[in-house]
Amino acid sequence: MVLSALLGPAADARSENSKTLYTCGMHPQVIQDHPGNCPICGMKLTPIRNGAGADTNAASSSAIAVDAATQQNMNLRTALVERGPLRKTIRTVGTIDYNETALADVTTHFKGWIEKLDVDATGQLVHRGQPLFEVHAPDIYDAQVAFLQTVTNSFKKFKSVIAARKDAIRVLKNFDVSDEQIAQIETNRTVLRTLTVPAPISGFVIEKDAVAGQMVDAGIKLYRIADLGIVWVIAQVYEQDLTFVQLGQEAVVKVSSLPDREFRGRVTFIYPTVDEKTRTARVRLEFENPGYYLKPGMFVSAQIQAELEPSAVLVPESAVLRSGAKNTVFVALAGGKFAARDVTLGVESENDLIQVTSGVNAGDRVVTSGQFLLDSESQLREAIDKLRGSTAAPKAEVDVVRGTAAAVPTPAKAEPEATVYVCPMPEHVAIVYDHAGNCPICGMALVPVTPSALKKIQPGGKVLYYTCPMPEHASVHEDKPGKCPLCAMTLIPVMAPPVAATNAAPVKQKYFCPMHPEVISDEPGKCPKCEMDLVPVK
Repeated sequence: MVLSALLGPAADARSENSKTLYTCGMHPQVIQDHPGNCPICGMKLTPIRNGAGADTNAASSSAIAVDAATQQNMNLRTALVERGPLRKTIRTVGTIDYNETALADVTTHFKGWIEKLDVDATGQLVHRGQPLFEVHAPDIYDAQVAFLQTVTNSFKKFKSVIAARKDAIRVLKNFDVSDEQIAQIETNRTVLRTLTVPAPISGFVIEKDAVAGQMVDAGIKLYRIADLGIVWVIAQVYEQDLTFVQLGQEAVVKVSSLPDREFRGRVTFIYPTVDEKTRTARVRLEFENPGYYLKPGMFVSAQIQAELEPSAVLVPESAVLRSGAKNTVFVALAGGKFAARDVTLGVESENDLIQVTSGVNAGDRVVTSGQFLLDSESQLREAIDKLRGSTAAPKAEVDVVRGTAAAVPTPAKAEPEATVYVCPMPEHVAIVYDHAGNCPICGMALVPVTPSALKKIQPGGKVLYYTCPMPEHASVHEDKPGKCPLCAMTLIPVMAPPVAATNAAPVKQKYFCPMHPEVISDEPGKCPKCEMDLVPVK
């Protein structure tokens, strides 16, 4: 042994224990048996003193005792190891896009000429059934003439007349002539020179290729209309995070033009390809868009909330010392003692927590501040062991040089939850505000909610169940996302339909005569002209 050679064969264990060693405060690996200066930084070496009553094997202990005063000077802070849900927040960016299922192109099934434009500007808001333009088409003109001939001969009850009438109506419907327009032709007994083409859906005109006097042909796109009540966000997720993204998960986006609010939606589709240059996959998020604040083309920052496990052992990230080969935490023991433990880390969680799969248990208290000094003390003790040549020895405790002041660090108090504000209208609850006030959409006063209560409010409706996207497997209803048991495809969420407004006035049923459409009644009965039964208006 090194110390045995230095002290001589006559020295016993007591004389070896009384031997004073010297080390550098900046470089604890430097240990000498005589005073002097550090060969690395030139600082004066300081003596190392073992605690009173310690034996020669004291330096090989696994616990470090630190008195209250030294804990105060080292700024030691501890935190409790808790068991809780393992959540991961995936932060990324994305772009707002149109809802592809809410796009409609306006085309014609005939050749003609536009004589009048009712919607003549891109970006205009139109409603379903609103006139877009009027077109003159010779084919429709001839079809109307043939239909009026059958109307004139309607008093004849021959089968040929009835069949000709049905054929004339079918031709008109093939040209997209509506039932109302057919009834108008029959009532007025006149041929319409122009046919009015209505909007197929409600939304904004995003493309317009029609001008007055233009000749149109069958199948040529004249308008494209987009319903912006629901928009998509195409987010970019790195491939290493794809395993944490599941259909139905909640997502939050923020736009730079509205820094005081955030929009909540859900993951509705994960695209099956990865960009080979950026190593990212596209994930589609779906958001309700009250007030049309989210505009296609906007750049957004997105967060996807994923709950990986309902219960896991979590420690603060600041408590982990990473050395590359191993990860270490210091556990606070009774009597002001601290022990180093190697831990196995799992997935990083939110709130600066990380999962630990082995090494510590729930209820342990770990050091979150000042553990670097404890680690230096452990390295110093290990260097002393090597210098003294100690082999297998029973574990004991080593005292750090005691200070003068006495103070016990107090655990930090849990901070109360921050309050956010939402509109009480169910249609507007997808927007979260960070201040009180009135909803800019409906004017109702915003109500305060805590983040824990906000998680219970599902934007866009409640998820009823998860089903297979294959139509023949629509009978598959699962409570959680996963794979279809029949074809192994990823299940998709089915949302509850929106609840209709209770204050909306009910639409009263009307009845009319098929032979005399001008006869309209509020109650069922007989036509006063032909005695036929009145039928309900659809």
